[in-house]
Amino acid sequence: QVQLVESGGGSVQPGESLRLSCVVSGLLLAPVPVGWFRQAPGKGREAVSCVDNGDGDKYYIDSVKGRFTISRDNPQNTFYLQMNSLKPEDAGVYYCATVVLVRDPDTMEPRSCYGIDYWGKGAPVTVSL
Repeated sequence: QVQLVESGGGSVQPGESLRLSCVVSGLLLAPVPVGWFRQAPGKGREAVSCVDNGDGDKYYIDSVKGRFTISRDNPQNTFYLQMNSLKPEDAGVYYCATVVLVRDPDTMEPRSCYGIDYWGKGAPVTVSL
């Protein structure tokens, strides 16, 4: 049985940091692209960041570029989202998932990603004074 379990969510003030972790069990992480998604109250789920297998190519939504960093530790079957300089608009429930990266056909750079097959149950993040 494959499980993805998030941890590290919480309540912080604007400008502070959080690191989300996603522990994967029942599935070897190394060959699998993975990513993070978030859903704010009253809004749809959006892809925040994804990484190809082998800690290769990465995708970030524009609003988090320069502030968030995705990484993976394949031997630990765990991947992470380091979130710095958090803003109120970053608040929501964060989900980890296995993903497919969508690449630009000319440059082959990741331009988006979407979740497929396996999802965690979510970790809430609140950013407020």
